[in-house]
Amino acid sequence: MTGIDKSFPGVRALSQARFQLLPGEVHALMGENGAGKSTLMKILSGVYQRDAGTILLDGRPSEIASPREAQDRGIGIIHQELALMRDLTAAQNIFIGREPRRFGILDERALNRDAQAIFDSMNLRLDPTVVVESLTIAKQQMVEIAKALSYRSRVLIMDEPTAALNDAEIAELFAIINRLKAEGVGIVYISHKMDEIKRISDRVTVMRDGEYVGTVPAAETPIETIISMMVGRTLGSETFVVPNTADAPVALEVRNLNRGREIRDVSFSVRQGEILGFAGLMGAGRTEVARAIFGADRRESGEIWVHGKRVGISTPRDAVASGIGYLSEDRKLFGLATGLDVRNNIALPSLERFTGPGGILNDAAMRDAARGYIRQLSIKTPSETQEARLLSGGNQQKVVIAKWLLRDCDILIFDEPTRGIDVGAKTEIYKLLNTLAAQGKAIIVISSELPEVLRLSHRIAVMCEGRLTGFLPGGTSQEEIMRLATQREPSMQVRHAG
Repeated sequence: MTGIDKSFPGVRALSQARFQLLPGEVHALMGENGAGKSTLMKILSGVYQRDAGTILLDGRPSEIASPREAQDRGIGIIHQELALMRDLTAAQNIFIGREPRRFGILDERALNRDAQAIFDSMNLRLDPTVVVESLTIAKQQMVEIAKALSYRSRVLIMDEPTAALNDAEIAELFAIINRLKAEGVGIVYISHKMDEIKRISDRVTVMRDGEYVGTVPAAETPIETIISMMVGRTLGSETFVVPNTADAPVALEVRNLNRGREIRDVSFSVRQGEILGFAGLMGAGRTEVARAIFGADRRESGEIWVHGKRVGISTPRDAVASGIGYLSEDRKLFGLATGLDVRNNIALPSLERFTGPGGILNDAAMRDAARGYIRQLSIKTPSETQEARLLSGGNQQKVVIAKWLLRDCDILIFDEPTRGIDVGAKTEIYKLLNTLAAQGKAIIVISSELPEVLRLSHRIAVMCEGRLTGFLPGGTSQEEIMRLATQREPSMQVRHAG
């Protein structure tokens, strides 16, 4: 791909961008959110049409007018945002539009058999007849990967493929990638996880602000050099220290929370000005606890206390009224109204603040508030009237954060706050969380990245199979967290604290 240009209303996404992929190569494509990575790959996969530039496949100029045409030419893509039909089965999602038929009738047995064969090749234990809606985000991601593999692509684009996977699932994915490399498949690997880039990729191409920066060999290039190419500056190794809050008032207390096997007798508290990290393996119950506190899922038993008073939370509206905000791990499904603009998304939880006599919204006040958070969080958008769906994933995440900052909640739950966010934006989010803690906010951070939990947290709550298995100080080791994350029974400390 050479000289690729692409513009959207009010923003130029790509300018003279270029990229090269060899057979049997894993080529990492990196850059900050909004750098143009996903846009460039959507052009290659037929989702967008370029305004200018040339695409050569096997040395011949090629026009790719649609995703179907890209698939026919052997180009597959795993999108960062899941694109599954939630009410269909895993097998139906994999072969949608290509279902095997017998005498003109859908052959369900063959459909499920073919899907099972792909799962077996991935070492994935998954029933092909299960409805996608019932699967975890991690399992849905694996279905997306299986769907891409089903096309037997010569070029396979992976956009943040490990965002929702645990270490064991990542290892399985890398084994699949190495097998595809050996078969001559060229793989474009988009990720913000530096350790993955060093482990799996042969070359790295960096983009910044829609333009090509450079291509370097992965094994020989220090991580610091790649980061500097991405952000145009050198990021320091600043350590963020959360103030000691041992004597601060308790903002949130959860007592004996239960919900089937997902949440089993969970009790903890968070003080004003404290960041409490939640660690654990995938499926440990961290997100389930957050959703139960926020009223998104019904709890079977347990009490929630806010500032020393027991509160009844049955719905998210109740939680917001109690001063609790929740940033979901799935921003597209639960965090944003993607068809609305940035201004309305930021204002949604606080509409009463902008509602005047007769129920008329004060558009000027909403505009000013949105512009303030666009500046504060460095949200890359041409204006506050841009639709949220047109922003990059990381900037969508910042919009979700902005709406809870505007609401001025006393208790904030951040579920995977930096998923899909580049290293520069991560630094901004870390600073923001510590600023909020310094203002007296009580913060819960759920993260699958242990270095992130350790960097941010004053205390760390560790879960395994629905139970809290222990609490650790923020300065602990990854090994100590993993010991508790694989310990099925709570430590004596947790038993006595219940």
